[in-house]
Amino acid sequence: MSAEDFSIVTDGESLRCQDSVLLEINKYKAQYEAILKEQKILRDGIDTNKYYAKEFKQRADEKKALSEEENKKRIKATQKEKERCRAVQEENTKLQKEILKIKEEMQSLDCKNSSLKKQTEISTAVPERKVVFRGNTKEGAHNVSFDVSPRIVYPMEGGTALITFEEKDVAQKILNLKDHLVQLGDCIISVQAKPIQFLVPSYVEMETQVCPRRILVSNLPKEEAEERVLDKLDIHFSKKKNGGGEVEDKDMLHDSGTVVITFVDDNIAKRLSDKQDHDVDFGKKKHKVKVTPFLNGEISQMKICDSECVRTVLLTGIPDIMDKDNLQDNLEIHFQKTANGGGEVEGIVYNPLGHTTLALFDEDSPQDSQSES
Repeated sequence: MSAEDFSIVTDGESLRCQDSVLLEINKYKAQYEAILKEQKILRDGIDTNKYYAKEFKQRADEKKALSEEENKKRIKATQKEKERCRAVQEENTKLQKEILKIKEEMQSLDCKNSSLKKQTEISTAVPERKVVFRGNTKEGAHNVSFDVSPRIVYPMEGGTALITFEEKDVAQKILNLKDHLVQLGDCIISVQAKPIQFLVPSYVEMETQVCPRRILVSNLPKEEAEERVLDKLDIHFSKKKNGGGEVEDKDMLHDSGTVVITFVDDNIAKRLSDKQDHDVDFGKKKHKVKVTPFLNGEISQMKICDSECVRTVLLTGIPDIMDKDNLQDNLEIHFQKTANGGGEVEGIVYNPLGHTTLALFDEDSPQDSQSES
């Protein structure tokens, strides 16, 4: 080693060198502490950011949940409102139908009211009929009603008979036995007993209206011939001075003893029926007749039901082996005997083979009904 590699350091230089190193050390130490503080600030900032991020996320989740809940409520409320609107629409449709129905009913009522108004224009008079009190009374006479008596025409076949007993129990016994052997002189015939059934109206509803061209004339003279009565009425009601007009047709109703007169024009019938009483010249003297409106009737509703004659029995299979009267008498004798299951006979009619008879059925009288009970 040479002498040039070494240098002599004095104490003063050594001190200066140490101070410089200490200064450097302190400098770096200050920098280090500054870095530590900065790191602490950064960590605090990171922690603060994490805290706020967590708070934000929590609030965001809460807001999202609240928004979803409000959205569900809004959807539910919207659905409920739609259902309410639909219900209102259905109710509105129902009300419109009811309004339409009420309008139709009102139109129907207006038509009925118009018809009734026309009816009120009819005179309260009715065709004049003579009546007399014969000492009979009836309960419930204060009730206002019309009685319709049934009259049924029954076509009898040949080889049959109708027999009516006074007691319905006897008729039922004959029907229960069904086959009967009847002695006719030297021979015996076999006849069959069958019930009589009809289809009869149980309810009838009629619509009536005043005929504008017809009148009903009642209280006619009994002593005059029918043709003369019709001619005199035609002459009287054809004259304008009597309130009449041109007559188109005239017809006698024999069951009621009244006459229906038809005019050509519509305005004549009401004028004559309003006056009611008319003095008609029948030659020898004048006779007061009564004029009332003529009603056209039409069945609007009818119900029918089965009806059985409880006291009448149909006998079939009767051969034509003797004259009508003798055979009928023999049948009555046979079925009047209690030994043959019969009883008191009220009426009998026999129709031989090859003949046709129309039997007329009337309503049982109250006396008959009482006897059956």
